[in-house]
Amino acid sequence: MAAACDIAAKQTKPEQEGRAPVVAAENLHKTFGSHNVLNGVSLQVNRGETLAVLGRSGTGKSVLLRLIIGLETPDSGSVRINGQDIAELDLDQTGEIRKKMGFLFQHAALYDSLTVGENVAFPLEHHKRDMSRSERSDRVKQLLAEVGMEGDLRKMPSDISGGMQKRVGLARALALEPEILLLDEPTAGLDPISSEEINELILKLQRERQMASIVVTHDIHSARTIANRLALLNEGDVLIEGTFEDLQQSDLEFVQEFLKKS
Repeated sequence: MAAACDIAAKQTKPEQEGRAPVVAAENLHKTFGSHNVLNGVSLQVNRGETLAVLGRSGTGKSVLLRLIIGLETPDSGSVRINGQDIAELDLDQTGEIRKKMGFLFQHAALYDSLTVGENVAFPLEHHKRDMSRSERSDRVKQLLAEVGMEGDLRKMPSDISGGMQKRVGLARALALEPEILLLDEPTAGLDPISSEEINELILKLQRERQMASIVVTHDIHSARTIANRLALLNEGDVLIEGTFEDLQQSDLEFVQEFLKKS
């Protein structure tokens, strides 16, 4: 555990200091009906850094990811990607921004009717039309090799385990060489061994690719392992943000209760 934490802590390079963050969410408010989900949330992530967003179910963690990728619109506040406010972009510009983002859905969200290889090839077919079939095939094999799934190219999603599906989902999320990786509950529903394998894979990809990553999770062990910083949401607000040690030393009752019961 300590070694993994040390690896994560070293991911943010000193030369990133002073640069504009890759992702900057500022004073985000979001309400659904009478339910106030986010109440002025502000977060920033730099290149090569991983931020884990923690909180109980229904606290707006996944909504935050959807706002960042532009699938939802905030009631107020802004999301800037490399300094660009995504609310000010037209559809084509928004599409270009999204190509810079890789998204791993909570349940991998693979297409049941496509093979593992076809799932990974899907974004390439739609966004890299200049790639030849052989180039695309080589790229898919390379991506699956990165996540340890190169031998499962022709299998269907129903033929592989939940942990393997998450690996394929990661390979697909990386297909367009994203600058930003968004992970929604990457270890949810997995056994402890599979969860640890996913954590180690995320760390490996971060070391190699130096992306800006945001991971939403209720898994405090996973967050501590893969993240440089943690932000704890409660009732629509960021209650505390800092290292795992910062959270441990907090005298806020909710923080201590959350750590104890997670």
